[in-house]
Amino acid sequence: MPNIYFITFEIIIYIQFALCLNHALKHGTANLLKLGFGILFGVSLELATIRQLHAYEYGQFLLMVLDVPLCIGVAWSCIIYTAMEFSDATSLPFFLRPVMDGLLALNIDLALDAVAIRFGFWDWGQGLQFQYFGVPYANFWAWFWVVFSFSLGYRLLAQNAGWIGKWLSAPFGYIMGLAGVLGTNAFIVYVVPENLYTTVIALTLASALVFVLVKRPKLYLHPVHPIAFWIPFLTHVYILIAGIISGVIFSPIMILVIGIVMSAISLYLHGRTFRKIFFLTAN
Repeated sequence: MPNIYFITFEIIIYIQFALCLNHALKHGTANLLKLGFGILFGVSLELATIRQLHAYEYGQFLLMVLDVPLCIGVAWSCIIYTAMEFSDATSLPFFLRPVMDGLLALNIDLALDAVAIRFGFWDWGQGLQFQYFGVPYANFWAWFWVVFSFSLGYRLLAQNAGWIGKWLSAPFGYIMGLAGVLGTNAFIVYVVPENLYTTVIALTLASALVFVLVKRPKLYLHPVHPIAFWIPFLTHVYILIAGIISGVIFSPIMILVIGIVMSAISLYLHGRTFRKIFFLTAN
């Protein structure tokens, strides 16, 4: 039977899904398909990646699809769905919005993964001192490409105002997402020389950040639904509270520092929504 940290984490993800589903139901078939295919994508990529790389394994959650927790697939869908909701309201050009989506996902995982492995949610089998507090650097490479690939695939067809955009964007996002994930996994593990491994990951992710920042994107060009705020906010709050109560976030203390910094970045990005919700401001 999973412990309280597993159960709470799982419940929070399903709450996030309920919020996204409520939004999708009010915003049409394309959004429902995006959310649904996002879940299928999330579960599929985990099943495929575990078998492709044999690099990690999950603990026992309440609802499992073979050896993958269903909540993980749901979490991927919620992250992608809300990241796209946020980036679509920015001034970034079409081709850079998937890049921003990937970076928004990394904002969550830089805080999440080091705490999650200390709870036993998943295990990389490398010990807690390996690379990023026990998390392989390739994990962050994978997180970026997971979100980027689905987002790009979806957006390529969503530009079409007809039935193609409505009905085929999500399936194409699923297909392109899986191809992108498995392809970039294979590239970083089997093609990049071991001595260049960390450099390639760092340069790729740093370049993605630079590409977005040099555009100096304007945020909130049109109203952003609160779900774009709630999904990262609930995750960051859980990480900090559960990490502090259990004490795992202090081993080492830098995990807490990074968690606070990532939370602060998220609050900055979603500041307008945060103020509107908690301080009842008009903007």
